Parts: sequence; structure tokens; C-alpha cells
Amino acid sequence: MCGIIGYVGYRDVVSVILSGLTNLEYRGYDSAGIAIRDDGEIKIYKTLGKLINLKNELEANRAQIHNPTSGIGHIRWATHGSPSIINAHPHTCTCGRLVVVHNGIIENYKELREKLVAKGCKFKSQTDTEVIAHLVADEFGQTKDLELAVRNSVKKLQGAYAVCVMHKDVPDLIVGARKHAPMLVGVGNGENFIASDTPALIEYTKRTIYLEDNEIAVVTKDKVKITDINGNEVAKRIEVLPWEPVALSKLGYKHFMLKEIHEQPDVIRNVLNGKLYDIEQPIILGEVKLNKEILKSLNKIQIIACGTSLHAALAGKYLIEDFSGISVEVEASSEYIYRKSTTDSSTLVIGVSQSGETADTITAIKQAKEKNAHVLIITNRPDSNMARLADSLIPLNAGIEVSVAATKSYIAQLISFYLFAIHLAEIKGSLDKGYLKNIKHELIQLPTKIEEVLSDTSVIQSCARKFSSYKNFIYIARGINLSTALEGALKLKEISYINATGYAAGELKHGPIAMLDETMPVLSILIPGGITYEKVLSNCEEAKARNAKLIALTSSTDKKLDNIFDVVIRIPQVTEILSPAITCVPLQLLAYYIAEFLGKDVDQPRNLAKSVTVE
Repeated sequence: MCGIIGYVGYRDVVSVILSGLTNLEYRGYDSAGIAIRDDGEIKIYKTLGKLINLKNELEANRAQIHNPTSGIGHIRWATHGSPSIINAHPHTCTCGRLVVVHNGIIENYKELREKLVAKGCKFKSQTDTEVIAHLVADEFGQTKDLELAVRNSVKKLQGAYAVCVMHKDVPDLIVGARKHAPMLVGVGNGENFIASDTPALIEYTKRTIYLEDNEIAVVTKDKVKITDINGNEVAKRIEVLPWEPVALSKLGYKHFMLKEIHEQPDVIRNVLNGKLYDIEQPIILGEVKLNKEILKSLNKIQIIACGTSLHAALAGKYLIEDFSGISVEVEASSEYIYRKSTTDSSTLVIGVSQSGETADTITAIKQAKEKNAHVLIITNRPDSNMARLADSLIPLNAGIEVSVAATKSYIAQLISFYLFAIHLAEIKGSLDKGYLKNIKHELIQLPTKIEEVLSDTSVIQSCARKFSSYKNFIYIARGINLSTALEGALKLKEISYINATGYAAGELKHGPIAMLDETMPVLSILIPGGITYEKVLSNCEEAKARNAKLIALTSSTDKKLDNIFDVVIRIPQVTEILSPAITCVPLQLLAYYIAEFLGKDVDQPRNLAKSVTVE
């Protein structure tokens, strides 16, 4: 979670760090802090709440800041210790000469804390991070070498960390280290950076070095040195970021979420580009290393994911089984890693993650690789930890997603599953070629149909205003759109804090129907032409008989629906199997407009962070 940036160079240090933290605020916003080296001293400023509070604090103290030459900053999502100024990073040692910022969780911090207290260290916070400050300071007192002190200290840490350290006695040098948490170095001219994620850097440099587990970075304005945990220098390749700073602009939209919803037609085009050239030709997935021989040896496919990615995985299960006949299991990563799984060398394991840094999913993928499974990663970040673990890869090409609630990355995951399912069917010869051509043709048409939805959102806005005062919602669907119902309910929960639950429509009568009355809206997804349309309609009639308010999301033009439902949101005609790629968009908009009407912080909902890098 959390966000880190460090800087050594000729620019205004405070401005660089605040800019980096602004672009990392999606990773956490419980508190924020900065430590700068100024006039030979380490000066620390910390505030509770969002980054704007730190900006105001620094502005109020601007007269005390003269000519800083280096600094580290942190934006926090609380793990150990409640959100507070005293628990905010940076943390210091007892004498205050050393400062540290940290992402991750130190699992043995209590044991280390007891030993350090016995040595005379005085702790101020409830965090596990403060242990690192005292530990490195203790080592530095013995070695007078900050790099060596960090190296010796991290060897004693159990858990996950991305850590940056500065010391008053070592001017303009930052030491960073990582294990199971992302960290990279930004390379400039007469300046260098260190950060937990690329958005912190792209305003200043696109040249980056990605640290691997158990690597140490020593950063000055003129030099970057990378070593392993034993001090051996490691030759690293400088990579060039694919994004431009404009990716972090709202471009006139009120919120990043609304901008990212409207980007979805182009996202689909980007995902299809280079993979679907011609409906007469096979799908091209250049980084997927599966052939007939490997497929013949597969007993099953397991898809592992969290949150929104888990909902995309459920749609993927439906598609793969329908198109290729291969058995698919879908499991939350946090459950997979704590049970005895049946993964083996005859299993294809698919990990799905927007960031590619989701801690639970990374752990699950590592476990699968230990069992010799072939691992396919679907991620928006081909530079991520998960991508580096992959045997096969499908990059999403969705661009940077700033809003915490996933929208365009979800639709990119859906389209990737369509392409992969078709790819499997083509390899196996499991579907009629004419049917596949029709599916490909409709895939190409999807961006235009979504643009039609986005061109007139008046019905959705009216529905949002009408139902924004309700405290509970139920979303129902059958078949492949069950995943859409779950995702739509999640979006509403995430950004409006309204309790919303998704159900298979047939399960309504097995318990949830007890909650139905005039205070409980039921949103139903009904796509005509499929085998479940009439069944879902019957479930809606059951809800109506209990006085529930009804909302339909449908491609049907049947006017009778207007007599059954309080609101009918209509989408363009679409084949049921492809409908999740359209039905998700009105539900994203509905959640957005309800949250906006309620005055919620759409892009940064409480208690959430974009990249969940702790288990």
C-alpha cells in the first residue's frame, strides 16, 4: 500500500517530493510526511489525513526551509498503528539523526523492538516501521557506514519491506532496500530518484531501474549503485517508462474515475491492437507460450485474483469453459495461499492483477511455480513483480489508472479473457469457425457500442439521483453476468459506502428475499437472447411482489419492461456472451453518480488503496 519517493538533486526538493506523493496518493491517504536535509539538519514535517494537509503545513513553514538538497516522503495506508501524526512516516531513531520511510509489514517487529528497548532505544509510535529506524541507527553506530548498516539491518527483518533511509551525518545520500514490496530508482542527469511506483517519477524522468528482492540501492545526485544483500554490486538494465506525464491529468473531467470510465472504448482498442488483426485470422498472443502439447497435458486451469480482478476471473472461467471445455477453478488469492491446493505441473495458473504487485496474488503465484505449474499473468503493469514471475503474459495496455476504484483495468481484463478464451478454442479446435468469426466481429464493435452508452448518461444520472438516499442495494444476474452483478455491487460499496450485494438471481429466494421491501432496490441484469433472460425476469417479478424497487439493465427494447421496473437502463444490442464488456459500464457510472450526489470522495474512498502490497 503506501507510497514512497526519495530525491537527491538540483531541483526544489520539497516540490519534487510533493509532486511524487501527489501521484502516489492512490496508494494511501491516512497520513503523509516528508524529511529533508536542509542547512545540514534533518527536518521532518508530518500531518494526519490527506496530502493537502501536508502541503498546507509545508507552506506555513516555508520560511524555515532554506535550500534542501535531498529528502524522502511517504503517504500512508495504516497497518500497524492507527492513523495519527505520531504514527505517520518518516520515523526516526532515538537521537533523531536517522530517518526512514517504509512500505510493507515487518512480521518480527515485536521481537526486534524488545531487543532494541533493552539497548536503550526509546520508541514513540505504534508502528512496525520504527523498529527499522532504531535497528539501522544501532548498526550505523557500530559501522559508521549507512549502506552497510542498512544491509546488516534488513538481514534481520522478516516480512515485506520497501525502505528508504537518510542520515544527518551522511549528506545527500539515500539508501533503499526491498523485499516482497516494489521499489525502483529513477535515473536523471545531476539528480536521481527512488520510489515505490512509477507515477512518482514520470514528471521528471522515464529512465528507471527496477530493484529485485534483497537488493540495495545507494543513491546520490550523480550516481546509483545497486548491490545484493551481501554487498556484491549488481549490473542492472535501465528501462524506459512507456507513459507520459499527461496520463496523470484529469483532462477536464471532474474526477479521475469519470475520465477512466470514458477512456474505456480506447482501452478496448488498445487491448485488441496487435492481437485481433482480422476476424479471418487466429488471435495473436505473442507472450503466451501455450501450444497443443502443453494444452493436452493440462488437467485444469486455476485463476487467482483479488477484488475487482477476481470478478474478471469469474467471467474468464465462464468464457474458458464455454469456449474450450477446460475445467477452471477461480479462487481469491488470500484463500489459495493458506490451503493445500491441488496445483501441479499439469495445471495452468492464471494470476490477475491491475498493479502486478498485489501481495496475496504474488505469494500464490510463487507457490504455484514451486509446484511446477505454468503461470500466465494478466496485468496492467508489464514491469511489475508478477510479470517478472510469468511464464506467459498478457499485458492489459490500459494506461495508468489513478482512481482507486478500478474501471478501465477491469474492462481490459475482461477483453483479455475473451482473447485468451478464443485463443484456446482456436488451438484446440473446440468451436465452430463461423461462431468464432462472429464473436471477433462483435469484439471489434464493442468500443463503438460503449461510446454510445457514454454519449448519453441522462437515464443513469436520473436513476442515481432517485436512489442515492437508499442504504442498501441488491444486484442480481445469471450466467456470465453474475460477475457483472458482483462487480457493480462492489463499485457502489467502494465509493458511496452504500451496502450493496451481488447474488445469482436464482439464489434470491434462498434467503435474501427476506430483506426485500420498499427500502431495498433490486438491480437486475437482463440480456435477451440468452437462456437466462426469462428466468431473471421471473426473479424480478418475485421481488416486485415484495414491494422492492426495481432497476433493469438490459438491451431489450420490450416496452413491457417499463411497466415492471421503476427504471430501465438500456444498452445497445449485444450477444449475451459478450455483454459483460458493456453492462459493466452503466454500473460504473451509476456508482459514480450516486457517490457524487452524496458528496463522497470518488477517487480516494476511505480505508482503501489502489495497490494492496500487504497480505
